[in-house]
Amino acid sequence: MKIKAVKAYPINVGSGSQLVVKVETNTNIYGWGASGLSGRELAVVGAIEHFRPLIIGRDPRQIGAIWQDLYRGQYFEGGRVLTAAISAIDIALHDIKGKAFGVPVYDLLGGKQRNYVPCFASVRFATFDELIERSKKMVNEGWDMIRLAPAEFEDQIDISRFEPRESISKIADWVTKLRQEVGTKVTIGIDYHSRLSAAETYSFMQRMPAGTIDFIEEPIRDENPEAYENLRKMIDVPFAIGEEFASKWQFLPFLERNITQYARIDVCNVGGITEAMKVASLAEAHYIDLMPHNPLGPLCTAATIHVAAASPNFSWLEEVNTGAHVSTNDPKFYPVQPKLDGNRYAVTETPGLGVEVDEDYILKQTFKPVEIPRLKKNDGSFTNW
Repeated sequence: MKIKAVKAYPINVGSGSQLVVKVETNTNIYGWGASGLSGRELAVVGAIEHFRPLIIGRDPRQIGAIWQDLYRGQYFEGGRVLTAAISAIDIALHDIKGKAFGVPVYDLLGGKQRNYVPCFASVRFATFDELIERSKKMVNEGWDMIRLAPAEFEDQIDISRFEPRESISKIADWVTKLRQEVGTKVTIGIDYHSRLSAAETYSFMQRMPAGTIDFIEEPIRDENPEAYENLRKMIDVPFAIGEEFASKWQFLPFLERNITQYARIDVCNVGGITEAMKVASLAEAHYIDLMPHNPLGPLCTAATIHVAAASPNFSWLEEVNTGAHVSTNDPKFYPVQPKLDGNRYAVTETPGLGVEVDEDYILKQTFKPVEIPRLKKNDGSFTNW
């Protein structure tokens, strides 16, 4: 079996953008993968253009060797664009190998360790009423873990204005009241999406009674492990960090120094299934559970389900197709995909990833790049979305 073609398709699904990659072989077996670098799909397509001649003609079952070649085969190793491209190819190769052997991908990773993958519900809100209504709806539907995504800045005339101190005062009050509404059995996390400073994060936590939230996700930017380490000493709520990390090396200081208590690994960015399993092992050695990042489509979901199935240290998988979120799994693009059953995904025995993409439908579409919103403080300075 030899690789004969690598095709990259940037697509618009719902209001967002995705990049899916098809690897074809000289048999009738092919595999699908996906990049997780949302908003920079064309940059990843460029990286795949560089990688394509390096893997044409190679045995797709030699996944580890191909990973090493793609990662180390240039002087400037790594980086999110390159690892997003490697991720998509790596996932597709696992899909091929699983189909070739007639087994699900998790069987290539040591076999399944769970029968289903539990998920958390994403609750995005701009007002207090939205927070309470959408959260209680999820709880009533059986979700016992909700991750809050505040977007209160959208409930104002200028939706691009974000003042951290205003935000933490408002959100701390709202979340405290939410805890009173839903009780103590529901796990509550909050994603501040790196909009805060360390001091602002500390102030935010001080404004809520102990036990209000169970973890806080990426309140500050993650380039500097020492900054997070100092923040870790200031507050006693677990951190969930790592969705932007592009290798096991980026994860290493956060795991070794117990800076994060949940590893927010993104299988479609970190280097694919090959690298994700190495991060999972490092996390296991430090008693840290995976809480994978999963904001895109069914290929990312499926790849993560297989990693979760084969890993002993797993907490919840992110599920964004809940509440007010726009669908990322349009069946016109993905006629075969994992099916959410309540608050979990079943671990099935379908060979490969278990996802099929309608290539003919994709070829009829016109891709338009999607940019994330820009937020600015009152003084005009830029802050993260």
